[in-house]
Amino acid sequence: MSTRPTTGTAGRRSRAALALTALLGSAALATLPVTAASAAGEGVAVQYRTSAGGGSADQSEPWFKVRNTGSSAVQLSQVRIRYYFKADSPDAAYRFACSWAVRGCSAITGTFGTLAKPTATADRYLEIGFTSAAGSLAPGADTGDMQLRFYRSTWQPLNQSDDYSFGGGQTSYADWTKVTADVAGTRVWGVAPEGNDPTEPTDPPTDPTDPPGGGQTLFDDFTYASSADPALAAHGWNVRANSGGPGVPGATWDPSKVTFSAQGGGTVMNLETSTAGTGASTRHTEVLTKATKFRNGTYAARVRFSDAPKSGPDGDHVVQTFFTINDLKAPMADDYAEYDFEYLPNGGWGEPGNILYTTSWETYNPDPWQAVNQHSESRQSFAGWHDLVVTIDNSAITYYIDGQPFGTHGAAYLPERPMSINFNQWLIDLNGQTSTTPRAYDQQVDYVLHVKDRVLTPAQVAAKVAAYRSAGTAYVDDVPAS
Repeated sequence: MSTRPTTGTAGRRSRAALALTALLGSAALATLPVTAASAAGEGVAVQYRTSAGGGSADQSEPWFKVRNTGSSAVQLSQVRIRYYFKADSPDAAYRFACSWAVRGCSAITGTFGTLAKPTATADRYLEIGFTSAAGSLAPGADTGDMQLRFYRSTWQPLNQSDDYSFGGGQTSYADWTKVTADVAGTRVWGVAPEGNDPTEPTDPPTDPTDPPGGGQTLFDDFTYASSADPALAAHGWNVRANSGGPGVPGATWDPSKVTFSAQGGGTVMNLETSTAGTGASTRHTEVLTKATKFRNGTYAARVRFSDAPKSGPDGDHVVQTFFTINDLKAPMADDYAEYDFEYLPNGGWGEPGNILYTTSWETYNPDPWQAVNQHSESRQSFAGWHDLVVTIDNSAITYYIDGQPFGTHGAAYLPERPMSINFNQWLIDLNGQTSTTPRAYDQQVDYVLHVKDRVLTPAQVAAKVAAYRSAGTAYVDDVPAS
């Protein structure tokens, strides 16, 4: 939202209470648990070693090789590896880095998540993924070295001795079943900490279009003429025009910069943010639901992030978002809730370049700044269209991007009150680009979906949206008022 996603009490900016920014999500695919013995004959196997074998270290160094044990090629972009560890404190934040990799560090991603069922040796995990640039693995081939590391954001020493996946004596590569690997959402290698392996559903899956209990839906294809179209307000949307944060002091939230245009056979909503290097010249944009009535269930949107401006010089600290949020009634109030997708194409908040955050908020104090949240992150470009999904049930918050898990956050961050649904684009500050030459950035939204009290998989989200479009349904909202 208006602050860098930090966990614990550290923070360097104030957050404006009027700001609204949150994100959508999706549900986890249920899969059969796979033991190391059964996985070794098919799919992929993961080999591990460490170059930091001490029980206490400045940083943990899990190095991996992924080997294709099957009979057909495996696209690495479909592979996810999880390394499980015990956080050094409940509010500890961690950073991922790649020192060297045969396939190139730019093709490897690292995100952190929280286990739904913590154990004595694991309550967090580091998830390693691959971009399309990593290519594929032929049968029998491996990735070669991936020399990875993670460390506390404060650079305090971390304790590895109680980490589930850590093997201090593992100084050369060997198969390691205390890490898990999924291919296209299916577990094919390793054993997770007790209680955290995927399990087979005991009941047949339910048609998401006809759910038993809950299932009321908001769907909007954003088929409007302009931000002044009466149908936009009639369908429950507010285009922000009031002043205040987050972002550059003195900036204006400009409804005229929210437009709609034909694209790909449909209509998309465009949020434009512009500046000429001063607060008075800066225009932010935000669209949010008038109703605060959304809580548990599935949130999804298709959003186009931009790395470069559509005009003028690049470099501004832009934030492009999809999120849900309610109001902070008092500093550190425990019934506050916010769930964000925030993309920073040019960095900001101390980051030098591309980074995508998903953040689940428990509460915060605006002054002096104090934050209680859990986040996952990926330092790479996310320019282009992406399917964003976040699901909230009674045990966890799970984030997905393009059908792949991005992070899972624990029950401590579940919402106590309903929220609104929001999209916005704004500038953190004017420090990234000091030019007074006018420039403008675009963020686009194809659709938004919320299904009350139902956890849908990304595939079920796609099917539901396709069904609405096939039926010619551009808008529906039968979610009851809270």
